Amino acid sequence: MPPRDVPSVARRRGRGGRGGEELRVPEAEFTSYYGRPILKAPVWRWDIAAYLFTGGLAAGSSLLAAGGQLTGRPALRRAGRVTALGAVTASAYFLVNDLGRPARFHHMLRVAKPTSPMSVGTWILTAYGPAAGLAAVAEAAPLLPGRGVFSPVRRLLPPAGQVAGLAAAAVAPALATYTGVLLAGTAVPSWHEAYPELPTIFAGSALASGAGVGLLAAPCAQAGPARRMAVAGAALELWGAHSVETRLGLLSEPYRLGRAGRLLRAGRLLTAAGVVGALAGRRSRVVSALSGTALLAASVATRFGIFHGGVASARDPKYTVLPQRERIRRRSEQV
Repeated sequence: MPPRDVPSVARRRGRGGRGGEELRVPEAEFTSYYGRPILKAPVWRWDIAAYLFTGGLAAGSSLLAAGGQLTGRPALRRAGRVTALGAVTASAYFLVNDLGRPARFHHMLRVAKPTSPMSVGTWILTAYGPAAGLAAVAEAAPLLPGRGVFSPVRRLLPPAGQVAGLAAAAVAPALATYTGVLLAGTAVPSWHEAYPELPTIFAGSALASGAGVGLLAAPCAQAGPARRMAVAGAALELWGAHSVETRLGLLSEPYRLGRAGRLLRAGRLLTAAGVVGALAGRRSRVVSALSGTALLAASVATRFGIFHGGVASARDPKYTVLPQRERIRRRSEQV
């Protein structure tokens, strides 16, 4: 018997269609086989969403540090380098924690496959981590004794840190965007269809989070590059987030509903507030710090929103089947 709340169509069965037993046939509704998902939803947990954020934060912080280094702003340089090391360390922890065993990360270094975003990302992290670490360690050079065994180390660390900081900044754009390519390369419908937008969103989020670090840590007189980064990052992030919520048709729906929708809306509001505060608080240390906090929170919300939107699209069969039917229909019309 169909459920009572399912609309039905009445018809009669009998000789010649006259009289007989009345059958109530439920109207056709879209379902999958026994209601089971067609795709297996990603088994990734919250630590992968945190990995997406910390990787972007590390990349944005290295770019901020390079800007501070090249423009003679030591507070920006110091904050960016130290944050980059902390963020990439946390990122490596989240990744290894999801893999289950540290040896699995080591095994991924046995080969280099340019066609595999995961393989490329492993090598990006391997190249970025030591450079970011050396740049951050170089900030401790003034704390070393000027005489004795540590005297040569104190002299050599600053120039080595300058080279390492620029090397980390050179790898940072790849670190910021490869995770977007990684998600778009999966079979998860709302990630796969958003392949043009995800790298842009993640690049903007990385810039905005790096700008947030600068606004929090640097005095107003040195925060000019951070403010410019905030504007550029917010523009990329807001454009990309708006596009995935409007351009993908049915596959935009997971980004507008549920937890993902709430997170992405919060991310937009926090990004806008952070940019306004960054521009309006040029002479206020408190306003700049609040703006930096808002930009960091916006980056967290955006990354987690994208993550949960993709997972939701994999769990509901309609996001797999209906777009496929639409593509088949358009292909048949062209023929």
